[in-house]
Amino acid sequence: MSQSDTVLSALGDGVLRLTLNRPDKLNAFNEEMHLALRAGFERAHSDDRVRAVLLTGAGRGFSAGQDLGDRDPRKGGAPDLGHTIETFYNPLLRLIRGLEKPVVCAVNGVAAGAGANIAFACDITLAARSARFIQAFAKIGLVPDSGGTWSLPRLIGEARAKALALTGEPLDAETAANWGLIWRVVDDPALVDETFALAARLAAGPTKGLGLTKRAIQAAATHSLDEQLDLERDLQREAGLSADYAEGVAAFLEKRKPEFKGR
Repeated sequence: MSQSDTVLSALGDGVLRLTLNRPDKLNAFNEEMHLALRAGFERAHSDDRVRAVLLTGAGRGFSAGQDLGDRDPRKGGAPDLGHTIETFYNPLLRLIRGLEKPVVCAVNGVAAGAGANIAFACDITLAARSARFIQAFAKIGLVPDSGGTWSLPRLIGEARAKALALTGEPLDAETAANWGLIWRVVDDPALVDETFALAARLAAGPTKGLGLTKRAIQAAATHSLDEQLDLERDLQREAGLSADYAEGVAAFLEKRKPEFKGR
């Protein structure tokens, strides 16, 4: 399978749809898929036609995480997994979190290991009712990566984060939503249509302001109140100078639908 085949990419209605496409391997990550997904998010950063991203997986699962066949100690000795993380996973997480455009994730079926934590790193994550989230690292003697040790305690607290990480027990989609790990659960047949509709609605919105909002919320975890108030002031100043703000106010006063450009 070539690099371009491991992640399907399609742009429509301002939404860049990225589909993990190794269904025979439950979309487990190999180097080719890493590079293809990174290229997709790099395009989202640089291409003004991309107003939002929708990430999902082909087949019966979102992603089983790392393809362990590519990191098998029986083949040439113990692999340097720190190198794997620094070369592939960390750059991807930084691209997702640093993209000042909405990233919507649709989780179909299993999301395990890095697959789960990548889903949690997205801005708005919806899951099929049949989806399961698994911190599978504990089952093979590893530490949660792809931001898992950062996102889990922030989203659900230390006690639940430790329990999930230490036991590796599956978490059903309904519980994940109730705990605040994801945004919403939808019936399996509706997942594709509902997530694309959400991504398209965001893409048609004032994406300049949405991107600044994403930046502000992500910064709050490490800011004092005074630092966050200063950041809100600075970002609001930037938003107020944008063409999207001018269009939004004009449309409101003229009682018409706004036409935002993301600028």
